[in-house]
Amino acid sequence: MTQHRDTRIDVLRALALLTIFIDHVPGTVYERFTIRNWGFADAAEVFVLISGASVGLAYAPKFAAGQRLLSTVKMWKRAGVLYCAHIMTTVATLTIFCGAAVLTGNTLFLEQNNIPALIQNAPEAFVGVGLLGHQLGYNNILSLYAVLLLFAPLMLWCLGRSLRWTLAGSAALWLAAGIWQIAPPNYPTQGFWFLNPLSWQLLFVIGIAGMMHVRAGGSLPSSPRLAWLAAIYLAAAFLWIRSPLWGHVTWLGLPPVIGGFDKTFMSLSRLLDVLAMGYLVATVPAVSRLLRVAPGNGLAILGRHPLPVFVTGTIFAMLAQALKLQGGPSRMQDFLLVATGIGLQFAVAYFLEWLAMMKKRQRDVPHGLASALGDLLLSKSI
Repeated sequence: MTQHRDTRIDVLRALALLTIFIDHVPGTVYERFTIRNWGFADAAEVFVLISGASVGLAYAPKFAAGQRLLSTVKMWKRAGVLYCAHIMTTVATLTIFCGAAVLTGNTLFLEQNNIPALIQNAPEAFVGVGLLGHQLGYNNILSLYAVLLLFAPLMLWCLGRSLRWTLAGSAALWLAAGIWQIAPPNYPTQGFWFLNPLSWQLLFVIGIAGMMHVRAGGSLPSSPRLAWLAAIYLAAAFLWIRSPLWGHVTWLGLPPVIGGFDKTFMSLSRLLDVLAMGYLVATVPAVSRLLRVAPGNGLAILGRHPLPVFVTGTIFAMLAQALKLQGGPSRMQDFLLVATGIGLQFAVAYFLEWLAMMKKRQRDVPHGLASALGDLLLSKSI
């Protein structure tokens, strides 16, 4: 089944997952080499863009008259799985940090990652956790993805009628949410979701629309001028974040969504950054060939099992954070933590690949036995 699979999305997804894991263990030397140190965007934007493309690849072809209800149910089922995974990683994070506080007597563990509200105001905070209004630090991507998948059927229906008008409407919603600061509220604490679905939906819709356009026989406009513009923008972003210009909330008195670098509302600078990267990856043949690996490649296998790999990485990253908080800075410890976490993610992916192969063999064995038995009976009757 995987022999005809285009592995480019799997490889990009795997790289995004590994980068997210490294970024979720802050304070190590390795985070200096992740994508967030190259420009305005980080691996979260890449992950959402790839997720949109994956929805366009997996669900758009089947989202036709007579099949829309079944496709919608499948997307909502997946959203439910993501919600359950989010709750699981939240509980695991609480277990790790609260357990560390109990074992060491150090209450500093209870002051991390938005945990204090659960300690100080438990009834309201647990309601917030269940309703996604209270999200722990480093535990907010799955909740965003679950909400986007809930609305994916509407996105597909609109895109099926008009790519341009749907993209225009999505961009208008992104702009309005950014200018007027419209976002799901936190509860019981103040503020908004860290990753606002009303803003991030634009990146998700662009991913779906791009894949639908390509599958319909279209292609991205490819020209040296556009490639140079994308490369120049990425180079400028790289230099900007290393200059005294970096750190301002916004420029020229513009709303942060236009003139700033805000992550919650997906500022224009971040959006253009990830789209420039995506354009170069999609249109430069050398990069495309580099990403098209064999199905048995480790990165391809990792990218085929994104949710278990992400959950494994998130839980281990929380454990690594607790260990770093207790042990203090150590280059050797950082190496062991990052290497172990990456190794565990690959181990989970390879185990699931092996499990899928064993299940396939079990399905094939009864068919083979039945065929052999039929041949035997037929030969005897003759």
